[in-house]
Amino acid sequence: MRLRGRKGIREAIESQTDLVILNPQEYKGNWSEYFGNDLPIHVELGMGKGRFISQMSLQHPEANFIGVDMYDELLRRASEKARLARKEADQDEADLPNLALALFNIEYIEDIFAPGELERIYLNFSDPWPKKKHSRRRLTHPRFVDKYRTLLNERGEIHLKTDSRSLFEFSLNSFADMGLRMRHISLSLHGEGVNPDHVMTEYESKFVEQGVHIHRCEVMIGSEALRSHEKQLAAQPL
Repeated sequence: MRLRGRKGIREAIESQTDLVILNPQEYKGNWSEYFGNDLPIHVELGMGKGRFISQMSLQHPEANFIGVDMYDELLRRASEKARLARKEADQDEADLPNLALALFNIEYIEDIFAPGELERIYLNFSDPWPKKKHSRRRLTHPRFVDKYRTLLNERGEIHLKTDSRSLFEFSLNSFADMGLRMRHISLSLHGEGVNPDHVMTEYESKFVEQGVHIHRCEVMIGSEALRSHEKQLAAQPL
C-alpha cells in the first residue's frame, strides 16, 4: 500500500502520547500496566483508517483495544477518527482509556505481545495477496496463525472478515489443516440485512453499498473458548 499524506504526519502522531505508541516493543508482556487494568486485550492487525477499532473501544468498555498498522499516515487518520467518535458520542474526545494505536510491522507481532497476552485478534479485510507465490504473506497463512496461537490466551479467538473469496477459502483451509475449530462461517454476512450492532470498517461499508458479499468466520483457539462453544452446542435443542 502506498499512502500520500499531509506534511507533518510524524509530528502529528508523536505529539499524541496518550493514544499513539511508536515503540510498542517496550510494552511486551506489560500491556495491562499500560492500560492500568486487567481487562481482556483485543487487537486489530492492520487497522486501516481506524473506524472499526475506534468504534469497538467506544462500544465495549469491558475490553482494551489495540490497533496495529505500519503506516504513519494510517495512525494519524485513525487517531483523528478515534477522537471524533468520542466527540460524536458526547464524550471527552481526549478520554481514550481503553484504546491504543501502535505503529508496527505485523510480520514481527510476537515482538510486541507476550504469550497468552491477548484474548482476541481481528483480521479485517487484510491484503489477499492473490498470487500463489505470495501466499506466505497472507495473515491467515499457518506461519502467522502459529504466532496467534501463542499470543492468545485460554479464551482466545480469531475473528476474520474479508471480501476476497479466494482469501477466505485459503483461510478456512489453513484453519482446518491446523486442526482449529470454527464457527459462524458466512459467505454473505449482510445477506439478510446489516445488524445495527455490527461494527463495520471503512472498506466494509463501501462494499455493502456496492452489494459485495462479505465473508466471515470465528476461530476458537483457547481451551476455554472451545469449552464455551461446546456448552452452547450442547444446550441447543435437537
